[in-house]
Amino acid sequence: MELAELQASIAATYGDRDAGRGIAPTVAWLCEEVGELAQAARKGTPEQQLHELGDVIAWVASLAHQLGLSLDEAAQRYAAGCPVCDTQPCSC
Repeated sequence: MELAELQASIAATYGDRDAGRGIAPTVAWLCEEVGELAQAARKGTPEQQLHELGDVIAWVASLAHQLGLSLDEAAQRYAAGCPVCDTQPCSC
């Protein structure tokens, strides 16, 4: 699945509810999911890690939609490698 497709799917599924909740609560939910991903990365099974990674991706897509931003454009920042030193692998 392409990032734009994912973002559109999340917007179609959760967009109205998430927009009604607002940006600040969406960021709070995203932070909670990042915490759950951190815990799964340290102590979870690969299945739990994959589940939490998916949740984080979904909340990032929801936030991008609410902000009117494109995940594809955001990811483009890293297309050539490190956005700081512009190399791959990073030489910073």
